[in-house]
Amino acid sequence: MSRYGCVVRVMIAPDSFTGTLSALEAAGAMADGWLRRCPDDVIVQVPLSDGGPGFVDVIEASRGGRLIDVTVTGPLGEPVAAQFLLGDTTAYIESAQAVGLHLVPREQRDPGRTTSAGMGDLVRAAVDAGAERIIVGLGGSSVCDAGAGMLVRLGAIARNAAGHDVSNAMLGGGGAVGVVTTFDLEPARRLVDGVDLIVASDVDSPLLGARGAAHGFGAQKFADPSRVLPVELDALEQAVAAVSVAVGRRPDGRDPAVALGAGAAGGLGFALLALGGARVPGIATVLEQVGLHDHIAAADVVVTGEGSFDWQSLRGKVVSGVAAAALEQGRPVVVLAGRVDVGRREYAAIGVSAAFGVVDRPLDVAQMSGDSAAPINHAGLLADLAERAAGTWGGA
Repeated sequence: MSRYGCVVRVMIAPDSFTGTLSALEAAGAMADGWLRRCPDDVIVQVPLSDGGPGFVDVIEASRGGRLIDVTVTGPLGEPVAAQFLLGDTTAYIESAQAVGLHLVPREQRDPGRTTSAGMGDLVRAAVDAGAERIIVGLGGSSVCDAGAGMLVRLGAIARNAAGHDVSNAMLGGGGAVGVVTTFDLEPARRLVDGVDLIVASDVDSPLLGARGAAHGFGAQKFADPSRVLPVELDALEQAVAAVSVAVGRRPDGRDPAVALGAGAAGGLGFALLALGGARVPGIATVLEQVGLHDHIAAADVVVTGEGSFDWQSLRGKVVSGVAAAALEQGRPVVVLAGRVDVGRREYAAIGVSAAFGVVDRPLDVAQMSGDSAAPINHAGLLADLAERAAGTWGGA
């Protein structure tokens, strides 16, 4: 039985489903499934990003601008093709294009080896293009080096306890950066002097601690997250902490390590904040750019989603941002996800009315993340899930 018994106006605004579907593909699959059950409902698709994968595409689709191609250093040191968006004097950069987890073959994933150097290449390219304001979307990264690789690419100089230049070691990934004891950031700060750096992060976590760059997000960046040992995360934590101590406080006296968003993208948030950047929630930035509040006002039901609806979803990602915006206008929010790992009480607290997951079907996590050898129709599974949700939340 339909909840409404009439035509329902549905806004569909998902994030990407990492490794399987882009936000645009996910929105299309959700719309297809919903309309199978409720063909008369009015659907508006608004694909989103929280600063992670798809950030540049979402902004370009809503604001336009000029996409500039650039070759940067990939996570394993290889050249990769990337783009940034330039609109007037504002550049939009997406960390996933330089250090994204999708750029590393699954069997080679190891944040102890992956570098953030490519982010330095992207920032430098934006500065060279004349950007006076750079908005950096952070999320979906393969790295955990506290941005040390990026800082060196921007001109910073790292030294060890003996005073020797170890800047090249900072390009070796999270497992190599722990040798640093002092970091001279002045050359990098001069490069971005006069540039307004905005750090649009997908999470608000600090650099260190249980929900920081290493312990909070490090495991998911390994080849087999289920087999990551505590000692491996401890080693990453120690290396990240060494970079933090070496960088120290900003000239204004603030400690970037404890700032909101410092732990985003393996600590890239920390490095950008150390250069003078200001953090804003990535999802808030995107919502403003796409005019989401107006879309919500015109909807009866808001549908959002992502690959895994878990504790991270409650801390500044697309789902929490959409839920907060919808709650302001009294609209119910339905989450469709590959898996749901938070309880009803937790998600109700942020304004989510219902959550549906695919993993109640006989699928394992590897299949839903796109890492299984067996061919899986992810769009079809998501469409089926949307059809099921429409049975409760759709029109007649």
